[in-house]
Amino acid sequence: MRFDVITIFPEVLKAYFNSSILARAQNNKKIKINVVNLRDFSTDRHNKIDDKPYGGGPGMIFKIEPLARALSSILKINPKSQIPISKKISNLKSQKSKTLVVLLSAAGKQFNSKMARDYAKKYRQIILIAGHYEGVDERIKKLFPIEEVSIGDYVLTGGEIPAMVLVDAISRHMPGVLGKTESLEEKRFGIGVPAYTRPEIFSARGGSAFGGKYKNKKYSVPKVLLSGDHKKIEEWRRKHIK
Repeated sequence: MRFDVITIFPEVLKAYFNSSILARAQNNKKIKINVVNLRDFSTDRHNKIDDKPYGGGPGMIFKIEPLARALSSILKINPKSQIPISKKISNLKSQKSKTLVVLLSAAGKQFNSKMARDYAKKYRQIILIAGHYEGVDERIKKLFPIEEVSIGDYVLTGGEIPAMVLVDAISRHMPGVLGKTESLEEKRFGIGVPAYTRPEIFSARGGSAFGGKYKNKKYSVPKVLLSGDHKKIEEWRRKHIK
């Protein structure tokens, strides 16, 4: 899987993508993440990529020219390809296309685990546009087939955080990224299950932080989790899932 993320804050994304599981997945060539600075595709001497909206209104919006150049550049990234860019754009509209262009937008379809699995299975390349300001010039959606995706019913300053969410969630469904084939199911099942670690017994004593009804109380790990009986542990987890 290849991810291309168009942004005006590349360092924010690189810091996240170059750490933990995603860094290891890239080093092991399980995924490839290419962060694209939209300002590199501006012809303005000040590298301007936004402007005021026609008809008035608050804020600024991304201009169509830099976005169109960035997307075209990404689609032509294979030097061996003899397919014209116009043909590549047309191919994106096909149901069989292995490339998806996503605009991170609060108005988009809400992202979920099923979408992450489907994207990982269907596509070989996902291009993410991390919007900012008040959005993008609407005409870019007519030039390229774009799917709008949101990560929740709220507004964020920009699309960088949603881009991290999509790359992370989709990557976890790619073979070899998590190390073990069963890891994904274990982690999925573990959502909302109470978890405990050492010590086995915690005593809330001493210090002003544990006054009143909590003073001198002891909190123990459920005995079943210490039993080593995997069948009983699984039953306990299923019973206590939130």
